[in-house]
Order: sequence, then structure tokens, then C-alpha cells
Amino acid sequence: MKLERRTLLMAAGAQAFAAERRIRVAVYGAGHAHARAKTRALATMPEYELAGVCEPRGEAVLADGVFAGIPRLATAQMLEDRSIDLIAVEARVQEGLGYAHQAVEAGKHVHLDKPPGEDLESLRRLFASAREKGRAIQMGYQWRYHAAMREAVRMAKTGLLGGIYMVRATINKPLSPAEREELAAFPGGMMFELGCHMIDRIVDVLGEPRSAASRLRHHGPGNDKLADNTLAVFEFDRALAEVYVAAMQPNGNSYRNFEILGTAGTAAVSPFAPDGALHLDLARASAPHPAGPSRPRVEVPAVADAHYRGCFLEMARMIRGGEPEYSSAHDLAVHAALLQVCRPG
Repeated sequence: MKLERRTLLMAAGAQAFAAERRIRVAVYGAGHAHARAKTRALATMPEYELAGVCEPRGEAVLADGVFAGIPRLATAQMLEDRSIDLIAVEARVQEGLGYAHQAVEAGKHVHLDKPPGEDLESLRRLFASAREKGRAIQMGYQWRYHAAMREAVRMAKTGLLGGIYMVRATINKPLSPAEREELAAFPGGMMFELGCHMIDRIVDVLGEPRSAASRLRHHGPGNDKLADNTLAVFEFDRALAEVYVAAMQPNGNSYRNFEILGTAGTAAVSPFAPDGALHLDLARASAPHPAGPSRPRVEVPAVADAHYRGCFLEMARMIRGGEPEYSSAHDLAVHAALLQVCRPG
């Protein structure tokens, strides 16, 4: 299957980027679930030079082989180093937005991992401040760079699936007791932690929702109060979308799915993690896709941390003057929708 031009350019552009000055980057915080994979990606990508990692909570947080040999940076040292172009905020969610504000005030570009805190107005101020300083902000939604999911979204947005009337997504993950306890502190629980990814994809396909409703329940073991069985439904002018997230499904990664239903066909990425492929069922042929149900035709690249690398290829392009693929308006619409379903009523 032929992928969209941007996807091909992102892959081919790595060699061109490498010929330019490497972008110096620091990792700020290591408490996020993505911190290790993203640090590993930055340490091995030719576009970047990893200047170091800063973890204000202390060295014990960095007791992991991924961080071995990476210079340790004090907060002031990192923020005041004018050679550092980008700060990747990989702190715990409750710290991330504050760290991002510090980085922008210091004149840095920022990659802020998901979800970007609980304060929508603070996120608006972050984008405004970055705009004033000519700095780029990127949200850490790595499924934007999943090859099969990108193709499904492209087909929907270019009309190949006809009128889109439904998007359905499930993104489950079993949690340890310690993980459950940490996430229980956030409104929405699993919807906040993982549903944000799928809301990002839904807004990309359908735009800002007209209304939203949710059911956030605690049906799992223990008394941690985590909203661990969650459902959100979004309404658009001529479409609906639903996101389901739970914390109890064994091997939940193997059952994650993203499905777009249109009047001219269906595109489903199922499962999309840890590997994934695109399944199509089209009412009529649309080159290069045949009519009817098809076998999986878009395979996820067999590259370690491929989705994270896609994030940082896009970030490099933005730092070097390219227009962002996702606007601040999109990111704010996603976060507003997320908070709406995590704080119903």
C-alpha cells in the first residue's frame, strides 16, 4: 500500500536532517511512562545530540539502564544553557505543565508528553507564550505517527471512506497496584491517562466535538478509587465517536483498536499495539485499494520506538522552520474534550 506523501517524506527526511547541525536536547524529568522509550529514541537519532537529563526528584529516579552514561543536569544549568534547543518534558503528569512553562520562558522549544496536565487555561498560556517567543510546542501523542493509523486517518480526511458517521476506539492496559494508585489521583483515571490518545485521533478526523458524555467507574480490585472502567461518547454534527478504556484486561495491548466507519467503507487498525496493520472494507475500489474486504496492507515499521521517532522527526522539522502538522487550536480542542469527559457535570 502506498503511504501518504508526508509519511514517506518523514522517513526519507532523516538523512537530510542528519546532514544539518544536530539539535541539542535535554530530557526534563523521568517519571512519565514514555520517559525511557523517548530518551532511548533521542539518544540514538542522528538528528539529535542528547545533552543530558534533569530529574529534580533525585538520582534514584534515574536508576535504569536507559539513563546510564547520560550526563546529569541541574535545572538552572539546563535552562541557562543556550546551546540546548529543545527540552523534552518527560516528568510525571502533575509536574509536566509547570516544567514546560519554565522551558519556554528560558527560550526553548518544548516536547510535552501527554496528557498535558489538568489546567486548560495554563495550556493556553503556554501556547501563547511560545508563540510570542517564536518557540515550537509539540504534544506527545505518539499514535499520530503510527503508519497504519495515519493511513486510516488520511483516507477519512480525503473522502475515500465517504461521509464519516462513527469512530470507535479501545485502548486498554492492565496496571500494577502502584500504577493504579498513582493514576487514581487524576480525574477520569484511565480515560485521562490513555483515552487522551484516542481523543486526539478522533479530533483529527472529525474536528471539535459538539457535546460529550462519559461513564467513569471503579470496577476493579482494591480500594484505590481509580476510574478503571471508562467510556466516553462524543457527538458531532453528523457523526458519533466513542472511546473505551479499562485497566483490567489481561494483555490489553493486544486488543487495542481504532475504527473509522464511513458511508463508502471502513478502515480499522486492529490491534494497533504492540504491532498493527490496516484492515479495509471499501464499497468501491479506490486505487491502490481494491473494493471489498482486504488483507492487512500497511505494516507498522519494524523499528524500535518507531512512533516516538516519528514524533521527534516532526519536532526537528518544526524547529528548523517547518509548519506544525498539528496546530495549537487542535491541541487545545483535544485537551478541552478530554477534560470535559474526565470531569462530567
